[in-house]
Amino acid sequence: QVQLVESGGGLVQAGGSLRLSCAASGRTFASSTMGWFRQAPGKEREFVATISWSGSATSYAGSLKGRFTISRDNAKNTVYLQMNSLKPEDTAVYYCAASGTYSLVATAAGYDYWGQGTQVTVSA
Repeated sequence: QVQLVESGGGLVQAGGSLRLSCAASGRTFASSTMGWFRQAPGKEREFVATISWSGSATSYAGSLKGRFTISRDNAKNTVYLQMNSLKPEDTAVYYCAASGTYSLVATAAGYDYWGQGTQVTVSA
């Protein structure tokens, strides 16, 4: 069992940066592939980024690569999402998720545990 709590969301102007954090509790965090997803109003939840249990492998949604960076600190049971050069279209609720697999996972169905989400709003 893994419990996830996101933080770090807020209101930022276009071009600005935010760093989201996801604090995990549970014995299996260090062996879990982690991911970030987002959901804008009226839209489907979409994949943002994923990171392997060791942090040695990452994958991103194509449109976000270069602006967003996923990382993790297993000693702190925390995964991060650094978001730079933010655009109004990045406005969404961002969710952290944990998978029971060792492989990178880019689909929501591949994750077993979800946080409650944190709102990111980017103003023009």
